[in-house]
Amino acid sequence: MSMRAALALLLALVSAPLAAGEAAFPGKTWEMPGPDPPAGWSAERLRIAEARFHATRPTAVMVVHDGRVVAAWGDVARTVAVASVRKSVLSALYGIAVAEGRINLKRTLAELGIQDNEPGLTTEEREATVRDLLMSRSGVYHGAAYETRDMGAARPPRGSHPPGAFWYYNNWDFNALGTIYTRLTRESIFEAVEKRIARPIGMEDYEGWRDGRLTYESVSQHPAYVMLFSARDLARFGLLYLNEGAWAGRQVVPSSWVKESTKRWSDASWAMGYGYMWWELPSDLGLGGPGFAALGFRGQAVAVIPSKRLVVAQTADRHDSLVELNASHFLQLLRLIVAAHPGE
Repeated sequence: MSMRAALALLLALVSAPLAAGEAAFPGKTWEMPGPDPPAGWSAERLRIAEARFHATRPTAVMVVHDGRVVAAWGDVARTVAVASVRKSVLSALYGIAVAEGRINLKRTLAELGIQDNEPGLTTEEREATVRDLLMSRSGVYHGAAYETRDMGAARPPRGSHPPGAFWYYNNWDFNALGTIYTRLTRESIFEAVEKRIARPIGMEDYEGWRDGRLTYESVSQHPAYVMLFSARDLARFGLLYLNEGAWAGRQVVPSSWVKESTKRWSDASWAMGYGYMWWELPSDLGLGGPGFAALGFRGQAVAVIPSKRLVVAQTADRHDSLVELNASHFLQLLRLIVAAHPGE
């Protein structure tokens, strides 16, 4: 075959439409949408969703359907501290480490040598397993770094619930999981994200230590692992999970972990469920089907609706927003986006 014929064949393959059900992935950068919405999307209803975006003004929103960008509002390349979305990213690292045999979810805090500042952990608290912490059911109600005033006010009394028995959105659990991951894998969380997730899926803006920092507070030995991401990189992370941990032929996160970590293990806040540091979105939320999400303080979010083949990522710097954004604002926007594709 001549060079010209080979090139023609390659171009034909690249431009050929995907087979039904075949996943699409962006290349080095996302291809931005044109002035008209893709087939099946309502231009009028997308304008309504965009008007909602401008009314609340998060930093950026990316809407991705079947691996292609439907809408991109705001500065999608700007990195923002994404608050508790960090927990879902760490959950992905745990899935990889568990599959590689580097972490055992049945090990207890006592076996792992986990303690904390005075008043230290009790014998009963140290019976909590890694899996209990992933579900936010450790029963350890010690003070924690990087928690909001509401989280501190809702914290149950020490010793009020045994490990595994009660769900409470607990920054102590999430921060201790960061300590455990670092000790057992001997990897920095931020470098692990870059090596094991960001590079394999082609994140454009995340750069390891530059976009991560450990935040210590005197109340606890266990720091929060603050992460910065852009909306377009969070959209890649959501697309990875939409495709059950696979990216362009490579299994980045085990598919079994994606399913296990995003299912409802506990009834949680706002009628949602909670998995392994992921929120479960029930079908009665008006999203056209069940899904799951990574949600962070003041409007950070990545939502995945598998039946719609839909990913929506939002970043929100508090200095940009016109209102104090929270999860309910994002869910309202998500409903408007889902309504803009009435064909499904």
